Amino acid sequence: MNSMRIRRTAIAVAAVAVLPFSLAACSDSGADAGAGADAGAAPAGAAGDPADVGAPVPVDGAGAGDQPFGPACAGVPKQGAGSFDGMAKDPVATAASNNPALSTLVTAVKKAGLVDTLNNAKDITVFAPTNDAFAKIPKAELDKVLADKQTLTKILTYHVVGQKLTPRQLESGTFETLQKGEVTTDGAGEEYKVNGTSRVVCGDVKTANATVYIVDTVLMPK
Repeated sequence: MNSMRIRRTAIAVAAVAVLPFSLAACSDSGADAGAGADAGAAPAGAAGDPADVGAPVPVDGAGAGDQPFGPACAGVPKQGAGSFDGMAKDPVATAASNNPALSTLVTAVKKAGLVDTLNNAKDITVFAPTNDAFAKIPKAELDKVLADKQTLTKILTYHVVGQKLTPRQLESGTFETLQKGEVTTDGAGEEYKVNGTSRVVCGDVKTANATVYIVDTVLMPK
């Protein structure tokens, strides 16, 4: 009897002695497992990781749409003063004089005495009719206008807006011209019209002091 009681006491003491070490081992094992899980999860959920769902992803060419557009742009010289790079270095009347598609407009600007006015203006937009646009006007009528400085000045200044206009502004806009009349614009993408009839054939052309939209029809003040 005494022997059995002594044996039970010894087993109980041994169990009490071993229990703390078992609990500690379990605790360490759990911590290690948690640490392992955290270490494995950290890269996927790390703040600022580009692979995170919802993180901004850079887009190649974003914001790089500020280039001339339209079918007539293909006819602009690739090099020299009449190229897009060359025109960007000169004020608008000088820049236009280097573009062969605008020679009639340049002649009209000179006859009206507007070269210095346009070259010295700050931050303007010019709707520049092509030679073909002027060719739509009967020759006798065009010659009459070119010979009448007052009428010619009125027509040419109607093509000039006193601020630089972006393509986005042309989508649906009404703008006062230097002639004090108004032009309206509409369109989207690379298709725009002025006053509902004159189509932009080469748009967003930069010069030193202006943005130029080359158009296929001469605008007439209302």
